[in-house]
Amino acid sequence: MVELKLHSDLALDMDEFWVFGYGSLMWNPGFAYEEKSQALIFGYRRSLCVRSWVHRGSQESPGLVLGLDRGGSCRGMAFRVAASAWDEVLTYLRERELVTNVYLEKTLPIRLADTRRVTAVAYVVDRAHRQYAGALDAVDAARVVEASVGQSGPNDAYVFNTLTHLREMGIRDQWLEHVVAEVERMRKAS
Repeated sequence: MVELKLHSDLALDMDEFWVFGYGSLMWNPGFAYEEKSQALIFGYRRSLCVRSWVHRGSQESPGLVLGLDRGGSCRGMAFRVAASAWDEVLTYLRERELVTNVYLEKTLPIRLADTRRVTAVAYVVDRAHRQYAGALDAVDAARVVEASVGQSGPNDAYVFNTLTHLREMGIRDQWLEHVVAEVERMRKAS
């Protein structure tokens, strides 16, 4: 076992180091891994629940980006990292995911596609953070997504791209599909 020091200063003994991705980490992890598998996490869902003031919106018109929020379940991708790269990958993930500290670094149980149960590092939205948008319905989320633009481009491009990647991976996300359908409906109506 190797001791892995997490952001919360909690030391955890792990035989393997897995990372769970539910958004762009799934198709663009940005780190080397030894194994990847579709995975399921229970008790959390993929949600457009994080206000984006820079990349997909502005202070005046915040966009929405994905967070892993409480409730339901979420199908994503898990990556097993070689022991020799644990520190490097964890440093990279913290730089990528903890920029504004809207996410909390946690170790959570996940189930891999082959039914193995492992523990993975995942980044869960901090509901107490000022960027937390709460649980929006598909219509309200679509209104925000359709109207917001940030330094990385339009918010709707981010959402449409996410849905395209999920479909390519064989992952259905009905709520995100409803958001996209609402955005398309708004475009046709205007």
